[in-house]
Amino acid sequence: MTKIKDRETFEQVDMFGIGAPNDAYAQYFTGNSYLKPLVDPEKTDLFLANVTFEPGCRNNWHIHHAKSGGGQQLICHAGEGWYQEEGKEAVSLTPGTVIVIPPNVKHWHGAKKDSWFSHIAIEVPGEDLNNEWLEPVSDKEYEGLSE
Repeated sequence: MTKIKDRETFEQVDMFGIGAPNDAYAQYFTGNSYLKPLVDPEKTDLFLANVTFEPGCRNNWHIHHAKSGGGQQLICHAGEGWYQEEGKEAVSLTPGTVIVIPPNVKHWHGAKKDSWFSHIAIEVPGEDLNNEWLEPVSDKEYEGLSE
């Protein structure tokens, strides 16, 4: 069983730990998310963080812009979630799923409505990197997702 509805049970399977409330980026999320950096960004060029979403939480549509290199990779390890690129069907995320997000692609990711969800987010190094945060994923879009 990979869907986990209660936080206490989820904390037992999230091997990296939920971390602190993701207050710095809360404006770009529907629901509550948590962030736990796994490396010191001052000591490495490759940033890794455990991002945790409560049930129903998702981030806004966004784009990881880059002149070269860039993008993001997600390694899903606890609970269940969704990933969607603009114009494509949503992909169900379960432990072991790896998503490679090319630079300059509009997308979103987050938890399913009935499960906590965590993934390791890897920011791919590149040139002239910046994230563009866009509109929220509408409740109609999100509620229309099915397995």
